[in-house]
Amino acid sequence: MPHAPMTPAEYWDKYKPFKGEGPQPAPQADRFDWTQYTRHGPGAEVLGRPRRALELGPAEGKEAAHLARKGVEVTGVDFSSVQVERARAWWKDTPGLSFLQGEACAYLSSTPAEYDAIYSVWGAVWFTDPEDLFPHVLKRLAPGGVFAFSQAEPVAGSHGPQQMRGKWLEGREHELTVLRWQYTPEMWADILARHGFTDIDAQVLKAPEPGNLGTLMVRAQAPA
Repeated sequence: MPHAPMTPAEYWDKYKPFKGEGPQPAPQADRFDWTQYTRHGPGAEVLGRPRRALELGPAEGKEAAHLARKGVEVTGVDFSSVQVERARAWWKDTPGLSFLQGEACAYLSSTPAEYDAIYSVWGAVWFTDPEDLFPHVLKRLAPGGVFAFSQAEPVAGSHGPQQMRGKWLEGREHELTVLRWQYTPEMWADILARHGFTDIDAQVLKAPEPGNLGTLMVRAQAPA
């Protein structure tokens, strides 16, 4: 009997599956990592000193937990209900931290909340059309607020939405197209400026080992 097509939310439900015995242990939250390499590159200082922050696509939630432990009121919004429930279980005793299930643009367009920082670590910004997302982000940032995101460095010559194939789709990838947006740092800077952001810094952080994948790091601000 044919199985039902996979939905985008179900795709992210399978992110970082746990295959060990007993409860899945929580990740370490002693550092804010923007890159895929532990303790490489900048940390939470990229965000300045926010009182309220929003993470788009937190998955495990360790960066959100790190900020909350430093006294920041943090909300994490993730498309996957499975990821949200996992993060809630891990960080339920962390004051000032909450996780909500929802799509990034839908949440930003419906919430009245204002944030000092909105960020994404290899998260929802990578998988959302910036032409749709960036206007919503700007509206929800406090004057002078920081918008920062990281993702894999772009593949040379490939710009805009690119199809992604996930290893956890287990042969069902033909039923679902997942796109991620990539541009050169200069292109990201132009897109952000066009949408009204200021003080833009976009660059590729080289990997600690030559030949490995680098990290695109982008930071911008709302007009003061």
